[in-house]
Amino acid sequence: MTSLYESLILKLANVVELATQDQGAFTPQAKQALVRSTKDFKDSVREAHQYARTLPGGELSVEEQDEVIDMLEKLKERKRRQLAEFAEKVSTISSSQQDTSLKMEVDSTASTPA
Repeated sequence: MTSLYESLILKLANVVELATQDQGAFTPQAKQALVRSTKDFKDSVREAHQYARTLPGGELSVEEQDEVIDMLEKLKERKRRQLAEFAEKVSTISSSQQDTSLKMEVDSTASTPA
């Protein structure tokens, strides 16, 4: 679909060029070329508009899209905080388990007869 939007500029430039040619009075061929070019541009704009409308969220207004973006940013931040809390708990648990295993090793070494 990117090519559709890129082609709009070229088609508009073509319409402008045909409309501003210095030919004095338009010849029938020049008029036909302008009509064809204008129709092609309008059809492409209509197609691009239809494509944009079928995109997910394309029916939302700019304000509604901003609200959705804000809500998603808040959700992302909350998930980051939860992940940080979880990582801290895991780190605390794993470091306390390491301390316990070290104590066991020292105790078992100390109680083994030589």
